[in-house]
Amino acid sequence: MLSSESRRKDFPSLENKVYLNSAAESIPPVAVHEALETYWRDKSMGMKGRDFHFSELEKCREVAAGMLKRTPEEVAFCSCSSEAYNLLASALQLNAADEVVISDLDFPAGATPWISSPDGPSVRLWENDDGVLELDRLIGLLSEKTKLVQVSLVSFLNGYRIPWASFRDRVRERAPNAILSVDVTQCFGRVELDCLDADCLISSTHKWILGIHGGCVVSVSEKSAARLTTHAGGWFHIKNAFDNDRFETADPVSGAASFAVGMPNFPAIYALRAGMDYLNGVGIDKIASHADPIVAELHSQLKVLGIKTMTPFQSDNPAGIVAFQHERDEEISEALLAEDIHVMRQAGRLRVAVHGYNQMSDIDNLVTILKKWA
Repeated sequence: MLSSESRRKDFPSLENKVYLNSAAESIPPVAVHEALETYWRDKSMGMKGRDFHFSELEKCREVAAGMLKRTPEEVAFCSCSSEAYNLLASALQLNAADEVVISDLDFPAGATPWISSPDGPSVRLWENDDGVLELDRLIGLLSEKTKLVQVSLVSFLNGYRIPWASFRDRVRERAPNAILSVDVTQCFGRVELDCLDADCLISSTHKWILGIHGGCVVSVSEKSAARLTTHAGGWFHIKNAFDNDRFETADPVSGAASFAVGMPNFPAIYALRAGMDYLNGVGIDKIASHADPIVAELHSQLKVLGIKTMTPFQSDNPAGIVAFQHERDEEISEALLAEDIHVMRQAGRLRVAVHGYNQMSDIDNLVTILKKWA
């Protein structure tokens, strides 16, 4: 991943391509393809294949737990972050007397469950200032009524990364009753996570962690398991799913396991373990050390071109996303694609994402095109 040789071997589809869109879709390594073929062979065994499916599920749980520095019992999987957040809402069962804090840099999946409920909590919006979530603005939104503070460690919109320790301390001090939930989709697999003491961690699997669609990692700390046990229907998470009283009561397992309400999406599980094993083999610290200077160079080059990014450069709190707005963003996007340079164009912005398989030359190629619109 970090050298030209391993990149060609492990990511052959990247040959002669500048791919800077991992925040939307990552390019999985060959190992993920091989894992999906293994799933197919196991599935072809019929019912006996389930022995291998569930064995893979437990191995995947152990790998994810290791990366999150938690126990396997504190980790589960569902189908996507939207499902995870709706299950979180089911667990909390908030009402009009409660308050929730969300930010305007969050992805819709983490924000809409609290807005959508007609009898739900009062939602307080932490608004950014020029791309930055200022902690002074947060303080006035917190109180003993606050039952949930939901944030993304790294924003999908502009790449802003929350300074975790100071943010966490303010929440714990001002809102002692609040669950602290963090979407780590835009950083898990790319940066060394510093938010592992949150009550709940949620991550999609088809982005930086090199998996495929149909998966989501959910981690609930043991100390928060009683509060974060879902009340959703299902069977996989129900203790008495096939007992004689199953039509009278539903008794869910507690904590993270309650988020796995149905049969796991085993192809996504096979792919996820392969992706995480690959990342562990490289080392998240080495990925960050390789990719962070590329991000810094992009910030520097954009500044030379007079293009203002949507968030300041965070040298002491790095992430993998750089976003900027330009009145001719559609023309720029088309020109980049014509040269097989891939970035995200959405909501009036261009978003560049730098992963471990990117190289400094990718930025040089990008900037060569951007100079025409400087």
